[in-house]
Amino acid sequence: MEVKSKDNYWLKSGILNILQNFSGVFFGFAGFYILVRVLNKQDFGIWTLFMSVTTIVEAIRSGLIQNALVKYLSAAGKSEHGSIISSSFFISGMVTIFSIIVVAISAPYLSRIWASPQLIGLFYVYILVYVFSGIITQFNSIEQANFKFNGIFIAGFIRQASFFSFVLISYVLKFKLELIYLVWVQAVSALLSASIAYIFVRRNLIFSKNISTEWIGKLFGYGKYAFGTSVSSMLSGTVDQMMLGALLSPAASGAFNIAVRITNLIDIPGNAIAVVVFPQSSRRMEEEGKGAIKYLYEKSVGTTLALVLPGVLFLYFFSDFVIHFIAGEKYVDSIPLLQVTLLYCLLIPYGRQFGTILDSIGKTKTTFLVVVGTTVLNLGLNFVLISRIGVMGAAYATLISNIAGFCVAQIILKREIDVSLRNTIVYMFKFYPEFFQKYIKPMFGKLSGQINHSQK
Repeated sequence: MEVKSKDNYWLKSGILNILQNFSGVFFGFAGFYILVRVLNKQDFGIWTLFMSVTTIVEAIRSGLIQNALVKYLSAAGKSEHGSIISSSFFISGMVTIFSIIVVAISAPYLSRIWASPQLIGLFYVYILVYVFSGIITQFNSIEQANFKFNGIFIAGFIRQASFFSFVLISYVLKFKLELIYLVWVQAVSALLSASIAYIFVRRNLIFSKNISTEWIGKLFGYGKYAFGTSVSSMLSGTVDQMMLGALLSPAASGAFNIAVRITNLIDIPGNAIAVVVFPQSSRRMEEEGKGAIKYLYEKSVGTTLALVLPGVLFLYFFSDFVIHFIAGEKYVDSIPLLQVTLLYCLLIPYGRQFGTILDSIGKTKTTFLVVVGTTVLNLGLNFVLISRIGVMGAAYATLISNIAGFCVAQIILKREIDVSLRNTIVYMFKFYPEFFQKYIKPMFGKLSGQINHSQK
């Protein structure tokens, strides 16, 4: 009965998180599909740069708060929940205030280096979005720590769907889209999402009367490295676009962003599995030790690779068709960019689960140092290669830095939990027959039985 319960947890949680990630990428991608046709190359490039910066700002807070809250809340007794949640909200509030000040000061400077005056207004309105998204992060982390994912999925779906609906309606009605309107709609969507998330999390939303300095110390002590890791990781993923905007033009940044958005589709399974693995690995580390963590890493990476590989192969061999279909003729320069970015998609599952596993066993400092090193390498390679060979330099820089990060991560995992690279490949190939035997074959058996029964 216990095994069945565990299977149900993994299946249900995995499906919900894949749906959540898929809906997020789908709505983001569908909105991008419209925006790339409605906006000119300059405006689309400005929007890309704006989203790159706000992604980093979001990562600053979620990196400091999210993993620490999930780790301690999932492992602590119910009596401690009020103190942990209250302390987490306090840290989140302080980080939010600090980040708002930084955004307000930085907006004029960024608008100058990217020669885009309208960025100032976009960043000022975004402050409202940032406040609401902070509340959403807290609610989602609490639900995740309690091994619940329904509210995370529904709140995320509502947020993405409402923004996409505005873009779609504007396109159909031929309403002229201004970038500032898009940010205002983001704010409304975030407010609506926070309200939905509260409905699901309110039973587990427990506060204490006093802020615990002990828990502030624990959460911040753990979260400071996760924060550095998250920010560095985001920088590593967006620095190429930001440097393209500074060294070449916003339009070059937009062309590279198209390739990145397409490869984001490949990242759906990895994101979903990481969300499910993290609270489980934290608990299993406490109860079963590193042997269980080794299996979790190898199995989760192998499963992710099995889900990712078909998509990578399809997009690589049909990249010409995909770019023309999605972005149109004016972005034909994105085709070689897509082919290079797809190559490091096969390394992403290793990197993501590396961070997830090391964070769960308390090695956040190690994760932080590896990601920072990869980001610094990526930054240097981007500067050199973009200056020498243009847009393609950004793709090659990211590929090389990802390969370097992968090699370092595998050495560390081998030392810490004796991970076998070979086992991840074995689990990848085992996934297909196991999935067929466990889910597809029984489904066809039931269908066949129903047909035979109806014929009788």
